[in-house]
Amino acid sequence: MMTLKQAITHNLLNIPGWRTKRKIVVIESDDWGAIRMPSRSIYNKLLLEGYRVDKNCYEKYDSLATEKDLSALFDVLRKYTDKNGNHPIITANCVVANPDFEKIKLNNFLNYYYEPFTDTLKRYKGCENSFELWKQGMYEGLFKPQFHGREHLNVARWMKFLQTDTDTRHVFDYGLMGLFPKGDDIENNFQRALDDSFYKGQSYWNLLSEGLELFEKIFGYKSKSFIAPCYTWNPNIEERLFEMGVIGIQGIVYQKVPGGKSIRHWMGNRNSLGQIYSIRNAFFEPTENGKIDNESDCLFRIQCAFRWFKPAIISSHRINFIGSIHEENRNSNLRKFDNLLSRIIHQWPDVEFMSSDQLFELMR
Repeated sequence: MMTLKQAITHNLLNIPGWRTKRKIVVIESDDWGAIRMPSRSIYNKLLLEGYRVDKNCYEKYDSLATEKDLSALFDVLRKYTDKNGNHPIITANCVVANPDFEKIKLNNFLNYYYEPFTDTLKRYKGCENSFELWKQGMYEGLFKPQFHGREHLNVARWMKFLQTDTDTRHVFDYGLMGLFPKGDDIENNFQRALDDSFYKGQSYWNLLSEGLELFEKIFGYKSKSFIAPCYTWNPNIEERLFEMGVIGIQGIVYQKVPGGKSIRHWMGNRNSLGQIYSIRNAFFEPTENGKIDNESDCLFRIQCAFRWFKPAIISSHRINFIGSIHEENRNSNLRKFDNLLSRIIHQWPDVEFMSSDQLFELMR
């Protein structure tokens, strides 16, 4: 049950900022293209070796999306249309590269190399033809990739640990970018790709340029929006994003700045370059937060957004739709997602589904 304080907070969150009388729903989903747990067999090996990968949901469930994962997700999206005849569309915030493990090892862990995620897919069982389904989903208006980074990896930090840390080197041989840190030991959290608070000197401008150029090469268009891995970025990178064509920055209420500070955003506020910030004001994250009724909670937050004339931007990470490690994770969550979409359309027949880049164009 939601407390009165939580209900008030959800309403207050939506008061400031850009407004529209249109009932717009955007579904933002992070981590597409990024590697996590390579397979069920490797997951089981790590458990036998004493690594508690069953304690973190991203190690227990998340992996590259297989053809089965994508087909099942698209089948749900195809069932529904809004008042304009458009299907619900997943804004697939994707990284465009992963580490090239073979080259890094051959170079004795002295230099970093990466490969396009499309090459990574070809080596994963069940993912060999996944990118063809990406393109089919894009063609049908079900799936719209946007830029999440070159990798979902802090390269400088990871390379440092590969040279000094036994566990990081060990799981490298299984194709893993490390394991999640225990307790408050955030220094070996390699997922914060743009966190430069520990290791200075890495050229994040070049990293973003290379990533956005590779994005355009893969998809044939520029990404109009960006969301930083783990919601963590330094404001000084926004100029490079602007130069590369990014007009909107996705996020949550608070931007995490490397070093421990944070910056407050609201729907539609702008930086000095004219780039627009959006904030996620609804969540469907059953894998990460399975103790609540995700459908009802998400619907309440959508209602709050519409009450204050805001678009409803739903966060739902890729992990919710992945079944290659544990199939029931995908199947159970898709049943809930199916029901959520049905209830949205029933409750708001005039709903309009958009991707993030479409929303930024509207706000601009």
